[in-house]
Amino acid sequence: MNETIITVVGNLTAEPELRQTQGGVAVASFTIASTPRSFDRQANEWKDGDALFMRCSAWRDLATNITGSLTKGMRVIASGRLQQREYQDREGNNRVSMELQIDEIGPSLRYATAQVTRGERSSSGGQFGGGQRQDVAAPAPAGAATSPSTADGWAAPGQSWSGADETPF
Repeated sequence: MNETIITVVGNLTAEPELRQTQGGVAVASFTIASTPRSFDRQANEWKDGDALFMRCSAWRDLATNITGSLTKGMRVIASGRLQQREYQDREGNNRVSMELQIDEIGPSLRYATAQVTRGERSSSGGQFGGGQRQDVAAPAPAGAATSPSTADGWAAPGQSWSGADETPF
């Protein structure tokens, strides 16, 4: 199958919404607004272009991680598969919608910082056969003092990584 993979950088327009399918599978839905900016030399100012509002969805552990980590207004970098869906609306008109099925997402660190903590191993094995879940805490406020931690950022809470077993990522 020849899928279209795209990356979108923008801001979440609202809090990601977490729901469960009838089968109990977690799904997160949200919108990313991506607005191009260019410098107008004649006016000597930055101008915003037309915004792209990309509807997105994510499934299973990724959905849970998104709703626990990302909030309205956060700048994110998201990559996934662009999918087109055709349907009929209530009036019987044929419609087409585009949605990004998220494979990877995280906060943009261009204007913020983030503390990454390793999540617990999924009992379901995850989409890729037992991969590690990664939760991302909200970025520190601009100008907030930060100090390097002696704790290992990849270790499970309350543990440290010795380096003897395997690479922590």
